[in-house]
Amino acid sequence: MDAIKRYMLTHGLKPGDPLPTEAVLCADLGVSRSSVREALRKLEALDIITVHQGRGSFVGQMSMQPLVDTLVLRSALDQINGIKSLSEVIRIRRSLDLGIAEELVAAMRGTTNPHLWDAVDAMKEKALRGATYYDEDIAFHSGLLDYLDNSLMQQLTSAMWLIHQTASPGLKAADGEQMMAAALAHGDILSACEHGDVDAYKAAVDWHYGPLNALIDGD
Repeated sequence: MDAIKRYMLTHGLKPGDPLPTEAVLCADLGVSRSSVREALRKLEALDIITVHQGRGSFVGQMSMQPLVDTLVLRSALDQINGIKSLSEVIRIRRSLDLGIAEELVAAMRGTTNPHLWDAVDAMKEKALRGATYYDEDIAFHSGLLDYLDNSLMQQLTSAMWLIHQTASPGLKAADGEQMMAAALAHGDILSACEHGDVDAYKAAVDWHYGPLNALIDGD
């Protein structure tokens, strides 16, 4: 597996590029065909390569899906330390949001985003009814990240969000006041981005995660 990955690097291959045939790999790497086939199977499971029957092997998209699946399963199995896992995910999500502060605010300065404001309004409306707003929340954050054109950040954020959703049922439900505070914080985040105010953005991010941290600390 390591030899095939080194081959991809030394030959400058990119996602979608074809790999040599098994026979060529055997000759170049000095290993048996069974070893090459086993390595290709494992690399396919990791989304590092893609195998098309009758066409051969190609460099895969190398998405974070295998990592997402593993982390989600780990969180689901972690019954004893479920709250600890959720706390770790929230810290990671907060760090990601703060880490992109300058770049995101610069990209969004002066923009108008009615679809994101609609998501904020939907969150506030659901908070008034005591309903959760998972779909609107992830759509909001994905909409912000669209401005960065960073697929890796999108995948990592989605991974953290999926783990968050998996671990959340083990946490006591937020009350209406906490849900509304989080919804309003999303509005402050968006307003700060559109006005180009980095400090206001960072303050709104801290406020955004405040209710979640309060739930965990009080659990």
